[in-house]
Amino acid sequence: MTAAPPAVLDSDRPWARPPEEVLRAVDSSAEGLAQAEVDTRLAQTGPNALPAAAQKPWWRRLLTHFDDVLIYILMAAAVLKAISGDWVDFAVVAVVILATALIGFIQEGRAASALASLQSMQSLDAQARRDGTWGVVDAATLVPGDVVRVRSGDKVPADLRLLVSANLQVDEAALTGESVPATKDVEAVSDDAGVGDRSSMVFSGTIVATGTGEGVVVATGARTEIGRISALVSEQDQLDTPLTRQLAHLGKQLSILIGLLAVVMLLIGRLIHDFAVDELISAAIGFAVAAVPEGLPALVTITLALGVQQMARRRAITRKMSAVETLGSVTTICSDKTGTLTQNEMTARTVVTAERIYAVEGTGYDPAGRVHLESGPDAGTTAELADHPDLAALVLAAGVANDARVEETPDGWRVVGQPTEGALDVLAAKAGAPVDGVTRLAQVPFESTHKFSATLDDVATESSPSPVRVVHVLGAPDRLLDRSATERTGEPLDRAAWEERIDALSAQGLRVLAAATRPADGVTTLALDDLDGDLAFLGLVGIVDPPRPEATAAIADAHSAGIRVKMITGDHRGTAVAISRELGIAPPEGDVPALTGAELQAMSQDELRRVVRDVDVYARTSPEHKLRIVRALQSHGEVVAMTGDGVNDAPSITRADVGVAMGIKGTEATKEAADIVLADDNFATIERAVEEGRRIYDNIRKSVVFLLPTNGAQSLVILVAVLLGLALPLSPVQILWVNLATAVTLSLALAGEPAEPGIMQRPPRSPKEQVLSPRSLALVLWASVLIGGATLGVYLFERAATGNYAVAQTSAVTMLALGQLAFLLSCRFLSTSALTWRVFTGNPAIWISAGILIALQLLFSYAPFMNSWFDSAPIGFYQWGLTFGLAIVVFLLSEAGKAVLRRVVR
Repeated sequence: MTAAPPAVLDSDRPWARPPEEVLRAVDSSAEGLAQAEVDTRLAQTGPNALPAAAQKPWWRRLLTHFDDVLIYILMAAAVLKAISGDWVDFAVVAVVILATALIGFIQEGRAASALASLQSMQSLDAQARRDGTWGVVDAATLVPGDVVRVRSGDKVPADLRLLVSANLQVDEAALTGESVPATKDVEAVSDDAGVGDRSSMVFSGTIVATGTGEGVVVATGARTEIGRISALVSEQDQLDTPLTRQLAHLGKQLSILIGLLAVVMLLIGRLIHDFAVDELISAAIGFAVAAVPEGLPALVTITLALGVQQMARRRAITRKMSAVETLGSVTTICSDKTGTLTQNEMTARTVVTAERIYAVEGTGYDPAGRVHLESGPDAGTTAELADHPDLAALVLAAGVANDARVEETPDGWRVVGQPTEGALDVLAAKAGAPVDGVTRLAQVPFESTHKFSATLDDVATESSPSPVRVVHVLGAPDRLLDRSATERTGEPLDRAAWEERIDALSAQGLRVLAAATRPADGVTTLALDDLDGDLAFLGLVGIVDPPRPEATAAIADAHSAGIRVKMITGDHRGTAVAISRELGIAPPEGDVPALTGAELQAMSQDELRRVVRDVDVYARTSPEHKLRIVRALQSHGEVVAMTGDGVNDAPSITRADVGVAMGIKGTEATKEAADIVLADDNFATIERAVEEGRRIYDNIRKSVVFLLPTNGAQSLVILVAVLLGLALPLSPVQILWVNLATAVTLSLALAGEPAEPGIMQRPPRSPKEQVLSPRSLALVLWASVLIGGATLGVYLFERAATGNYAVAQTSAVTMLALGQLAFLLSCRFLSTSALTWRVFTGNPAIWISAGILIALQLLFSYAPFMNSWFDSAPIGFYQWGLTFGLAIVVFLLSEAGKAVLRRVVR
């Protein structure tokens, strides 16, 4: 053993090769490696650990918040102010720039890397055979060729090709999405077997549910299945949200417009009015500051932050603020099945005997519920065991021939043992089976080779003073049919009839188990050979991982909101289709278009793209398949939300426009990759979060429409003043004052606006739809003219009446502030008239903000230090009355403009 093997055998498909051949391929043996060989290989392959994620330093993350064209314009204005020596103005502009960036940096934060949590999926130690001796070693030192032993409760430390398997079952839900542990054995499987079908392999990070096994390491670290998923997560680009793209587009348009108008203004000021250079520079800076909506980034960030708090109260924890807005434009929700749409708690739903079919109420491991007749004239009546000996015999066998039990904890009911067996324990409790009167004497444990378990029991009965000794058998229906000769009643076994019943239950997506029995008078031991051919077949139990009760209603609400829901699961096609019908994802009758992972694998991306929107059920999928589905949907312009709880969901959750993880049962890797974590694991919370996202986007749009006329009016005042050769009605620092005062008071009030009626009955907005629709843009222009005209009029009037430049400017600033307050009331109802008493109610933040704005304006007018900083001056009652009166006129004319626009512009 001198040559080190490759660190992984993906190309050789170890699951499809005999154990001896795999051992030769990794240059090892069943006795394991020598320690010296381990050291040599470890130096070549590296430790069995996932690579750490590269983190951006904090200063680079801070700098990204300055990367905005509107911020660049303000920076240029600050530089010009510094050059000209206006340090007070420079300081005000600089503070605005810094505050805008810091708000985004602090509020948005950064999500911790999903790769860090994926590292926690790996074991800390392992049992390995080295130098011919078993010992505990650091899992990070495992190398290909090491022979490792695992047993119940262990976390698998690397990808292993099994050499020995004894009743080995592994919980792979986090990796494959399957709701029950996977049975493992040493037999090779087909080359093209998916991860969930590679029964000869156990994978790093999964949990051994029962049994023991030995295997040879074939992949470590980044080359394991979890490592591949880690790489998929790191390769996914973070997509810009629709709002981010729209605001960037708006910023570019405004910057171009500002530049063109500034050049025109400078040329006219210089060539026509012969302004001095310093006057032109001051006018240009004033115009740029007036035109730039510097409060817009802060406004959007704070509105989203308030939305984050609101969503947290609705049990949706938002890790990335941008996801709040994106939720409002979601067109498709791709959901994992197990633990997301279903409870991840196996439940017996149907009991079938030769005489009757029984339905079982209740879901999960809570034993509340009853067993009742499913059909016939007495359908729905409780099935008492005394009146139904067929049911009594079956549920007793189901209850005593398994080793699971359910127990109540402060967090609810849980199963100790196999989930499937736990469902049978609950069934026995619901039916009232007398399991406490049974004493177990011997047992044949479940093995994957024979696929059933059996117990030798003494059963206490009321009709006999001494217990009756019987054998109870529980397991796969085909194996019990092979070993049965009669029905419970003693009649010959009708195998064809039972196979029809099994097929009918399987078609419903149920996992089917069977029970059988035989007398055992005088028997004291039990062996596998004692169970051949003479059993009495008792019947079948159909088990399912039931849908969450609230998920069906939530899916219906999503459909009414124009949102498609697609199930993407690692489970089998039949189970997925049956659950999708029950949830309302697929129609209750007719063919359901469904794709399996194998079928999807055979498709090119173009072929998948053509059918992806028509298929709502995907079964037996791998992480790569989920990624392909998300990408295919996004290629159609769909805004995709991906939900899940397993590590196998992390790559697609990262790629999706909105990644949603389950907070209770979700793996840490999934939570870290997600944008939103559901604190209650409730699919219905997604629907509520979408509603909240729509409300927040509506309020952001209202806020943008409200905020822009401030800048439009100010820039219009500066532009007209220069064109007419007037002294500037507003200085740059006064403009910044108005912008900040209104942005941090009035515009934030709109963030608390309640959702509009019917918000979840309208279709999702198009990602191409701009924040400013044509009608909204026309309203912004109209309001800019109204507020700007009123402001310029007040300035000219006061300048002529008082001859005091400072009083005229202060009056103009007051007019701007009060004009914005009037327009705010109009913006509460963008699509309808605000001439209603409702404009004064429903949002108390409006009046709190109005009070703060007036208080700030009083400070601006009368505080000596503000008069010094901003060149303001005290104004009298007349000026206040004039500006208040004109504000009312602005409100009425705004409403008149809205009425005209509703008729003219669509």
